[in-house]
Amino acid sequence: MFRYETHLHTYPVSRCARATAEETVDFYKAKGYDGIFITNHFLDGNINMDTDEPYEKLIRFYFSDYHAARERGEKIGLKVFPGVELSYKGTDFLVYGLDEKWYLAHPEIEYMRKSEELTLMRLAGALIIQAHPFREDPWIDHIRLFPRQVEGVEVNNAGQTDFRNRMAALYAGEYGLLPFAGSDNHVAGRNKRLAGIELEESVGSVRDFIAAIRAGTYTIFSEEIAG
Repeated sequence: MFRYETHLHTYPVSRCARATAEETVDFYKAKGYDGIFITNHFLDGNINMDTDEPYEKLIRFYFSDYHAARERGEKIGLKVFPGVELSYKGTDFLVYGLDEKWYLAHPEIEYMRKSEELTLMRLAGALIIQAHPFREDPWIDHIRLFPRQVEGVEVNNAGQTDFRNRMAALYAGEYGLLPFAGSDNHVAGRNKRLAGIELEESVGSVRDFIAAIRAGTYTIFSEEIAG
């Protein structure tokens, strides 16, 4: 089986991350993963740059950690793919299948309602997963669900409680949404638990990964990290 990390953050692009792109790549290579997705916080989230900067500058900065991770991955033999985590008042979405060129060509997304933005991305072919939909924290006023704008739901997020993950699984099942998993790792090897996607065959592109998810030819895994 081939393992993929689908949800992680790196420093300096994500302000809340505590591991660099290179540290993160080295960790997952040592764990025997086939690939990872860099899903840093986007312009509407905890990006580590003043969002009053020009849009193009923000996008270039946003993808800088992905490029650093990919360069390191090519050296040591780990596949690195681009992803995005969008945010809306504490409600988060993982987006796969759109590259830097697409984001540079669509500055209008900064001013769209979140439901409109997600719809535009899906029309462009993106796979959209609602991350940790039942997360509760002091800065989150209330839980928001977007079942008509996403294809899947994180039913196993390594940073959430078993109760919240069970609620997400119930939600996904009742709405017929794809079950998904990721670690939400901000600290590379200092994370206590991992979760992600296993495939029977290695994939060479984001499109191949998306096709496997949509075909249902995958399994979800989780593991505890010793120490």
